[in-house]
Amino acid sequence: MAIILHIDTATEHGAVGLSDGEKILSSRVTASQREHASFLQPAIADICKETGVLLKNIDAVSVSIGPGSYTGLRVGLASAKGLCYALNKPLITIGTLEVMARAAIKSEAMSNIPVYEDTLYCPMIDARRMEVFTAIYNHELKQLEPPQALIIDENIFKSYLITNTIIFSGNGALKLIDMVEKSNVRILHIEHSIADLAALAYKQFENQVFADAAYCEPFYLKPFYTTSIQKKKY
Repeated sequence: MAIILHIDTATEHGAVGLSDGEKILSSRVTASQREHASFLQPAIADICKETGVLLKNIDAVSVSIGPGSYTGLRVGLASAKGLCYALNKPLITIGTLEVMARAAIKSEAMSNIPVYEDTLYCPMIDARRMEVFTAIYNHELKQLEPPQALIIDENIFKSYLITNTIIFSGNGALKLIDMVEKSNVRILHIEHSIADLAALAYKQFENQVFADAAYCEPFYLKPFYTTSIQKKKY
């Protein structure tokens, strides 16, 4: 087994957790997107105190790399890279949409609703206005459509809906409620958890798939723009 510290601040719900293999030993969550930066370090200290695990004894750090909130992604990756440098531990990066898709697949598997092999999973992150960050996965979490930024309309993923059922999830999927009315469309109201990140990160750890902490950057998907502050003229 491997003791891995997990950080996820890509969406509105921030979380950190400590796992042994896929088993979550302890976790902390915040629902306030504005508090991600101030939440992380005290939360990490809390879970280490609760479990008795010293940071120097962990085997790796994993982080949700994006897409998602620009600020959240920077905060999460900066914290993860800082810990990896300080502790000399490997960094594992996991796509946020893959984490969300796994949560949807797991939720369906635990429900009493039949799930068929032609069922597809489409996580969506709200990207302002009618735009979302999204991708499509099959029931084995194989990526069929890569992460992309799309404007939602009534024809979204129309070609897949001809032969497949699509389960949409995430806060971006709420934009579809009054737009897509088909029998083979379902909108799943769930939140992914640190356990979903942990399961994917452990697989990468087993396969020794690590990111380069020196050059790794957030997966923004869209260019990051910032406005400069205009100085007042007196």
